Amino acid sequence: MTTTPTAMTIAGSDSGGGAGIQADLKTFSALGVYGTSVLTAVTAQNTRAVTAVAGIAPDVIAAQIDAVLDDIAVDAVKIGMLGTPEVIAAVASGLSRYAGPVVLDPVMVAKSGDALLAGDAVAALRERLLPRATLLTPNLPEAARLLDLPQASTPREMEGQGRALMKLGAEAVLMKGGHGAGATCTDLLIHRDGMLRLDAPRIATKNTHGTGCTLSSAIAAELAKGAGLEDAVHTAHGWLHRAIVAADGLHIGHGHGPVHHFHEVWR
Repeated sequence: MTTTPTAMTIAGSDSGGGAGIQADLKTFSALGVYGTSVLTAVTAQNTRAVTAVAGIAPDVIAAQIDAVLDDIAVDAVKIGMLGTPEVIAAVASGLSRYAGPVVLDPVMVAKSGDALLAGDAVAALRERLLPRATLLTPNLPEAARLLDLPQASTPREMEGQGRALMKLGAEAVLMKGGHGAGATCTDLLIHRDGMLRLDAPRIATKNTHGTGCTLSSAIAAELAKGAGLEDAVHTAHGWLHRAIVAADGLHIGHGHGPVHHFHEVWR
């Protein structure tokens, strides 16, 4: 019997629909993967700002993970917004019986600039979840904060920080260059067997809300379908680029609009 590839997202909700759980489930669906979800927080959010955040109780988060894993065969897990040390502990404990690939997106700040991770949660993230990550997907500010270093500004510095994050326990690291400068955006996938460099023209658009969530969930979707790590990252990278190219056609909100998750289905 052929089984349907299935992924689980553990993340916060974005009421504007462009990031978080909503972006993850849209991405899974767009890429032919059945999505399950574990909600860690509810945010009042649109394309301009996050105006309120309410965390979900850690025991309820753990119960959601148990409910999914008790019944559904999950092929890959994506982790996004966690918020507090208590939530991080609940997720780490809940995944202790899960042996599949985990893509960890260390969500710290929303596109609007609003903080989404408490200051005292950074150490917990390093200690409890980095060692569980098949792939860690930090942007440049997130990598710098995890390492207590200045932000990388060159590919060589990005590689160095990626390797330092691997020493903290992550099996592989995708250093994302979206916060860099220049006409070309460079991402580096650093893993035990080498490094993959992914270059793409930097797109002149303000509609990039949810890019980090979308990329990490696209990688998880490809892993759920059985792709190897390099192939999964390469495919997801190209798919996200096309989603950003199509983003201006959506006309959603008045701030940083979302990428077009269904650019291959409708315009």
